[in-house]
Amino acid sequence: MNNNNSLTCAKLTLFTVSAVIIQIIGLSLFIVGFFPVKPTLSGMSGLESFSPPGFDPAQNISTLPPEKLKSVYQELSGVPPLFDRLILMVIDGLPAEFVLGRNGKPPPKVFMEAMPYTQSLLGSGLAIGYHAKAAPPTVTMPRLKAMVSGAIGGFLDVASNFNTQAFLDDNIIAQLRRIGWKMVMLGDETWLKLFPNMFDRHDGVSSFFVKDTIQVDYNVSRHLDKELGSTDWDLLILHYLGLDHVGHIGGRNSILMAPKLKEMDEVIKKIHSSITQTQKVNERGTLLMIVSDHGMTESGNHGGSSYEETDSLALFASAQKFRDVENRKEAYQVDIASTVALLFGVPIPVNNVGTVMSQVFTSLEDDQQLRLLELNSWQLLRLIQTHFSEFRCARFSCDSSNDKNGGAESFCCSYLAAASLHRSWASKNSSRSVDEDGYMSVVLAYRDFLGTASKWLSSRSTDKPICLLALGIFAMALSCLVLTSLLFLLDQKVNSKWHLDESFIVAVIFILVLSMGSSSMIEEEQYIWNFMTSSLYFLLLRRTMQSIITNGKQNIGSSDSIYSVIAVLICGRILRGWHQGGVNWTYLTDISKILEKAGTVYINSLHLLSVVFIMICLALLLLAKLQKRRFSVVLLLLLVYLFPVLMILTQITTNQDDTRLIQTIYALIGISTVGILVALPWLMPLLDPVSKEYSFGDAVYVIGWCYVSSWSLLQMLLQQPVNSMPTALLLVQILATIRYFSQGGLHIKQWVKVASLYYVGMAGHFGLGNTNTLATIDVAGAFIGISSHSTIISGILMFIITYASPMLALLSMLMDFDVKAFANSEENVDLGHVLKMTLGYPCLVPLVLNSILLVAYTIVLLLMRNHLFVWSVFSPKYMYVCATTACVYIGVSIVALSVTYTCAVFATRRKLNCSTSG
Repeated sequence: MNNNNSLTCAKLTLFTVSAVIIQIIGLSLFIVGFFPVKPTLSGMSGLESFSPPGFDPAQNISTLPPEKLKSVYQELSGVPPLFDRLILMVIDGLPAEFVLGRNGKPPPKVFMEAMPYTQSLLGSGLAIGYHAKAAPPTVTMPRLKAMVSGAIGGFLDVASNFNTQAFLDDNIIAQLRRIGWKMVMLGDETWLKLFPNMFDRHDGVSSFFVKDTIQVDYNVSRHLDKELGSTDWDLLILHYLGLDHVGHIGGRNSILMAPKLKEMDEVIKKIHSSITQTQKVNERGTLLMIVSDHGMTESGNHGGSSYEETDSLALFASAQKFRDVENRKEAYQVDIASTVALLFGVPIPVNNVGTVMSQVFTSLEDDQQLRLLELNSWQLLRLIQTHFSEFRCARFSCDSSNDKNGGAESFCCSYLAAASLHRSWASKNSSRSVDEDGYMSVVLAYRDFLGTASKWLSSRSTDKPICLLALGIFAMALSCLVLTSLLFLLDQKVNSKWHLDESFIVAVIFILVLSMGSSSMIEEEQYIWNFMTSSLYFLLLRRTMQSIITNGKQNIGSSDSIYSVIAVLICGRILRGWHQGGVNWTYLTDISKILEKAGTVYINSLHLLSVVFIMICLALLLLAKLQKRRFSVVLLLLLVYLFPVLMILTQITTNQDDTRLIQTIYALIGISTVGILVALPWLMPLLDPVSKEYSFGDAVYVIGWCYVSSWSLLQMLLQQPVNSMPTALLLVQILATIRYFSQGGLHIKQWVKVASLYYVGMAGHFGLGNTNTLATIDVAGAFIGISSHSTIISGILMFIITYASPMLALLSMLMDFDVKAFANSEENVDLGHVLKMTLGYPCLVPLVLNSILLVAYTIVLLLMRNHLFVWSVFSPKYMYVCATTACVYIGVSIVALSVTYTCAVFATRRKLNCSTSG
């Protein structure tokens, strides 16, 4: 007898919903506390930038006209601007190693041959190039902010990348505008959103149509001849998106990559030739600055912190040679802001944490170069002051015999040592030209301070409100405890014996929790899920074999069970080898890489085969379940899904992005799914014609079948073609699991069935090539079938692609429901009891499993808040944990609402039928 009769459906629902709400509140509190918007200093740098910290300028620059302000800046700076105009060419997604090589080696031959003019500029000293390391997240908007402000934004800037707002912090664009510069922008419209009303002319394009590799760049280049011949601008920004789009479509080694690099090289040639021809004697001329916002992985994606993603380019080219050029220098992307500011004689932005790229200024005299280092040091010292109360360097004793305790004293002493050497060197006016050792001592002292200060400011974490974080964790822990208690109450049985597979399911959770403390295990989490899921099914196979041996005979049902488990294991092994996921082993050969090398013909053939295979499997499953009793229903359902299947096959064979056709497929799948959900419970016969039992179970099964079919077809449309077969294999795993559990001889508990499906879904998530880095998010697929950019729709499609496997596993639970509670034929149906027995485990088990992992990883993230990899490994993983939580909420809600609606309709029809017959 069960002891859970006191747990009514109303109480179960109330406690579950309350626990979920508490969990959402706790998660929100923690996110707000742990990922705050990084504090920045308000206002803009001004006259104080050209004096030591503590200087209070008497003059109000807001009253000065731009030309007057420009001359005041130049007078105070002590260093004349090196150039009059700037052309900033942004090649989105260009890895620096494509131009400069890597580890002292030149770039690959195909890339060097694709950019001959750029290589000639570097070789002749007319250009100087840097590997400008970008900070994660490596997506466009936060990287543009870093380049123009010199500041490193908050980690959650990755979210605002899709909804850019005006950038109000101090930046180079605003500083140049203040001195009267006229500006033109062509290309990525992100610039227009960041700096509204700043540009005198502009022609923006959306950066999110990643299928377009031609028009986005043509839209920029078509204006070049006119703009290069114009003299009414001081800053020309050209943001080319095509190369980034090529990467998203085909990866680094795409056949489109070399032609795109050649196209960019022709643009560079045209610009550089123009500024060379227009260079006048005794004029400073125009600087061409070629930068990239981020790099890309082998697969062409970005967002994470690997070398390939953070390796961005900063290349300076002019009509005159740079002295003592040494290319392949390393710098940071935030160094661009201070360098540009000093090149053009404006104050360094107030929140800048970067250091000046000295090699760009080698044409200056020694005293001028030291002046630039001094100005940079003053700016960083002011920024450091904001982190310490009563920061005054004069009160510190910097005697070398005293141990410095770090912090403010260490920075002060480092700066004062450089300033002292600078003053000493400057006082020796007569010997400055020959005092090379003294000059280098000053440079090294300034570099020591700048490097230490920049590194400290860059890694400086904001103060996290511990009370808010503790409250968030407490709320999530309380929610987890409530959900777990409800699950135990639901499963409370007398003398219930636990089998090995049941204990192993619980052990998997503990293993996952323990692995979360290791950054390497987080990067390679796919191995844990693959191993644990395979081990679970080996245990189920062992249990099946033991049952056959114990009973002394083998029937058809036991044979089906064995075949089903073997099918799951085989498909799992193929999925394991399809993608070398994670971070450390992506270079190893896998099935997807072999197919990509083989060519699109093989991939498209597999894509077609996968669609046909999926529908055959689903059709056979439906026929096997309902053929004898509901043949008309089966025939109708197959006809409904025939049309979208034929359209998807047409889309694959034509290999064209037909937006209207894709939108029609979306509409057909959506209407079919919703229509079947709403109409089927009313149209299906109330009683089974054979067993005379109520058809509630069949209705739920058919609705689940429709969900699985619609979701699978949607993935065939959205996933990368190389992922079509893994999606089909994942479906086979889920269907084989349902088939295995439908054999009633083993008496497997309901919570074990649900947990097994959940584990298959999570293993499949990594089997489709997903990882815990942002770089593996398929951005290209998020714009399939979209005619105009929509952040919401693109975000939904991105979520559908990324969480294809977990959601498929959750939706498939409708095909394996225990509906015995509805089997009796009494008139007064206890609807609450039916829903509790039907929905209890499918809803609670995923919520409990996810809640345990959510709470555990939240605590891990808090403990690792000062870890070296907190922003590159642990924080991206936490974003995935939050997204998985949302996936579980959505999946469980769909399952609960579908069953509740179906049950209510059948109860109503049952009551009406009993009343009519009575």
